[in-house]
Amino acid sequence: MSYDKVSQAQSIIIGTKQTVKALKRDSVKEIVVAKDADPALTASVTKLAQEKGVDILVVDSMKKLGKACGIEVGAAAVAIML
Repeated sequence: MSYDKVSQAQSIIIGTKQTVKALKRDSVKEIVVAKDADPALTASVTKLAQEKGVDILVVDSMKKLGKACGIEVGAAAVAIML
């Protein structure tokens, strides 16, 4: 279901660094984080999302999340924009 949200979203940001930047700009509706991603990578994203009150969806696979974004590699975090 969350993969569908990502693939159907009008505007997304892919990657942890870009997601953090978007969160700081207060332009994120919700984030999607892959459960199999390195927690060291996703910790800053999830912490900031919690501080900002942004919903966090967790999916099983980085590879599937990347595919839902239309890229050939895995994605640890994706922001669905407002």
